[in-house]
Amino acid sequence: MIDLLKHCTLCPRRCGVDRTAGGRGFCGAGRLARVARTMLHTWEEPCLVGAHGAGAVFFAHCTLRCVYCQNYEISHEGHGREMTEEALAAAFLALQAQGAATLDLVTPTHYTPQILNALARARSDGLTIPVVWNTSGYETEENIARLAGAVDIYLPDLKYNTEESGRLYSAAPDYAAAAFSALRAMVEQVGALQFAADGRLLRGVLVRHLVLPGHRRESIALVRRLWEAFGERIQLSLMRQYTPLYRAAEFPPLHRRLTTFEYESVVDAARDLGMTQVYVQGAEAVGTEYLPDFR
Repeated sequence: MIDLLKHCTLCPRRCGVDRTAGGRGFCGAGRLARVARTMLHTWEEPCLVGAHGAGAVFFAHCTLRCVYCQNYEISHEGHGREMTEEALAAAFLALQAQGAATLDLVTPTHYTPQILNALARARSDGLTIPVVWNTSGYETEENIARLAGAVDIYLPDLKYNTEESGRLYSAAPDYAAAAFSALRAMVEQVGALQFAADGRLLRGVLVRHLVLPGHRRESIALVRRLWEAFGERIQLSLMRQYTPLYRAAEFPPLHRRLTTFEYESVVDAARDLGMTQVYVQGAEAVGTEYLPDFR
C-alpha cells in the first residue's frame, strides 16, 4: 500500500511525486502521516457523535487551497506531528476507549495508505466503531475504491457546483466534476443509510454543503443536482457556519457573513424538492468558538 506514495496520484491533482524519497506535491504531505490533534468532537452532526462525541483525528495538509479555510493552520501551514502507522492505530483505539461513537478521520485523502494500514492494525487489536471518511470531496474514484471494506460512513464536503468557484476559491477548477464523480462511487460502495436504534449512523453517505455568502443560487442548483442524482439515498447537512477567515477578505462577497435570507432560501429549496434527510443549523452555529484549537 505504501508503494502508492512512490508516484502519488491519490487525489485528482495526480502530482506523481515520490513521497517515500522526500518529494512533496501540491498538498505538502510526506511519507508519514502528520496529525494536528485527536479529540472527542461534539460539534459534528448528531448521528455521528453519540453520547460522548466523534473520535476526531485532524490530519495536517490538504489537497485544496480554500481561501476561507477555518483550519488553515493545519491544512495550509501543516502544523502537527508525524505519526507512524503503529502510533495512528494506538490513537484510534484510544479514542474508542474514551467513548467515541465513531472514528472521524478529518481531511484524510493524502494519507490513504498510512490510514488503511493503521486501520487494519487497529481492527486486529479491537477497533469496532464505525469509521468516518471526513473528506473535502476532492477525491478520485480509484481512491474511493481502495477504501472499500475499511470505511463505513462517507462524510464528504460538496463545496461548489461550478468550475469558476472551484478555481477561484480552492485552486481546483475540476472540483465539482471530481467531487460528484467520487460521490457516486461512495454511494455505490456503501449503499443505503443504516441507523442504530438510538439514531447513530452506522453506514452510508452524509453530504455536507457550506452555504457561502453571495452564492445562494449556486447552492440551490447544487442541492437540486444532489436530489436528482441520489434522492433519499444520502443525508444532507446544510451548514450556515461560514465565518470570514484566512484570506476571505480578499474575495468579496466572501468577506462578509452569510445572511439569514441566503441560508433559509437554500433550506427551503431542499424542502420544496421533497428532501427529508436534511440537517440544518441555527444562527448560533456561527462563530470561531466552535473551531478546534490547533495551537
